[in-house]
Amino acid sequence: MQIERDKTDILIIGSGGAGLFAALHALKADPDLQVTVAVKGLLGKSGCTRMVQGGYNAAMAAADSLERHFMDTIVGGKWLPRQDLAWRLVEGAVERIHELENEIGCFFDRNPDGSLHQKAFAGQSFDRTVHKGDLTGIEIINRLMEQVWSRGIDRLEEHRAIALIPAKDGARLSGVLFIDMRTGIYRFVQAKAVLLAAGGGPTMYLYHTPSGDKSCDGMAMGLDLGLPLRDMEMVQFHPTGLLAGEETRMTGTVLEEGLRGAGGYLLNGDGERFMERYDARGERATRDIVSRAIYEEMKSGRTTPYGGVYIEMKHLGPETVAKRFPGMVTRCADCGFDLAGGRVEVVPTAHYMMGGIEFEIDGSTALPALFAAGEDCGGVHGANRLGGNGVANSTVYGGIAGDSMAAFAAKEGYLCTPDSEAIDRAIEKAERPFKKPAGNLNGLRERLWKTMWDDVGIIRTQDGLERGRDTVAALAEELEHIGLPDTDRAFNLTWHDWLNLDSLFKISSVIAEASLARNDSRGAHYREDFPDTGDLETTAFTRILAKEGALSVDMVPVDFSIVRPGESLIDDEAGAPPTAAE
Repeated sequence: MQIERDKTDILIIGSGGAGLFAALHALKADPDLQVTVAVKGLLGKSGCTRMVQGGYNAAMAAADSLERHFMDTIVGGKWLPRQDLAWRLVEGAVERIHELENEIGCFFDRNPDGSLHQKAFAGQSFDRTVHKGDLTGIEIINRLMEQVWSRGIDRLEEHRAIALIPAKDGARLSGVLFIDMRTGIYRFVQAKAVLLAAGGGPTMYLYHTPSGDKSCDGMAMGLDLGLPLRDMEMVQFHPTGLLAGEETRMTGTVLEEGLRGAGGYLLNGDGERFMERYDARGERATRDIVSRAIYEEMKSGRTTPYGGVYIEMKHLGPETVAKRFPGMVTRCADCGFDLAGGRVEVVPTAHYMMGGIEFEIDGSTALPALFAAGEDCGGVHGANRLGGNGVANSTVYGGIAGDSMAAFAAKEGYLCTPDSEAIDRAIEKAERPFKKPAGNLNGLRERLWKTMWDDVGIIRTQDGLERGRDTVAALAEELEHIGLPDTDRAFNLTWHDWLNLDSLFKISSVIAEASLARNDSRGAHYREDFPDTGDLETTAFTRILAKEGALSVDMVPVDFSIVRPGESLIDDEAGAPPTAAE
């Protein structure tokens, strides 16, 4: 089998906010470094950061504070976040907004007095979401992309990472094995330091927001390498995914949280506002609560023609809505809905993985020379990610990882001999579908969607989770016997569909096992058979490992290193975040 080999100093997997910030920071720290960005699609045109609509949380206003943003994050995360990571997030977000404006060249919306306009997002005690209309991610990625193009950063576009390859002695990471999707040739890239920033992408659910090429590959590669993953039961469902029927992939794409923050109403199929029956904050409750409320309305049969609920904005004035949310109005119009003057059908949609690989505050992981940032990582958000904290997480920790990798490469980085047997095993695994008769991959994917939505979704039970776990295992076994109709490897998208499903089955099993291990309800994880949160003082997170072909789960106590349940960093009581999970 033909293998091409390359070398670089810094290798970055992924070109979202984490990957591009890491590349720029690494090169800024040491302009002599050779930095290479590898991406499954095209640089700046793939990944989830580009799809960010609502904005970027940062405590920029004089009346706001890092402490308030931190408490919102901890309480919103149901006391599960790793607190030093959460503090570095809120601290770094302010630094990164200044960097985005003054160095990267982003233009965010401003008030008449010239200050940054910050809008309301659910689950926060202060309106701190910096934005560019309702298409903030495009602004950030376009400007980052320009900066990357203007520098000597190497690009490996349409390269799919399939395995993290350790050194021959197993002491550190040696590099990454890729498939060049344009030719089908395998390429091994040695590097002094590697960043895993491939993003998450819970596309194993019936309704999901990320593009179809997102398949949790980074988490799957980390699991294969023996790295611990945490909080994997915490899959966030955004409450308002566009519901436009099965015939369009627009179904599941997000209608941003700012719509509810601005005062939008959620109505069931009978035209009734229902959110205040579930939470006093109404439509501005956190994403987990709103998603469950919508799901309950759906289960009760109070649904719209396509089976969801409505979002309505017209009471705010159609002209105002069109001006404030032009991207959302256009998106809905493309599917035949009038957001500004009518009603739009919505459904909860799988949006974000709060869990992921365990990492340190400098971006390092348990394996030397491997760093991680963004949605590949767990620990920052806990049981809930606040809207606007996602792009902050990617850019803050992407920049930190870039600085750390540059320092690592200078002090202890070197190109080490790879484990050749690991390369051979990874290639043999990727070649499996070429040796089997063609089968129905689409049918397998649809069965995965239904299983995860019904049994490992918004509301969970012991029986459902066990059924879901067993069904996923059976589907994964079926995949092993399904091959490809075409043996040409160049742009063989069916091959990559097969590899996507392989990753999704692996991570779906992890989600189910972690969910079975948590016998309480926290944020995005709601157990109908264990509805109570339990004692906050004994809060523990799930840690999952793959050992000898099986998954093992441990419950690890959370270190309340900054603030304990019942305490708050906010002195004033008025408007302060609550101190307990709700």
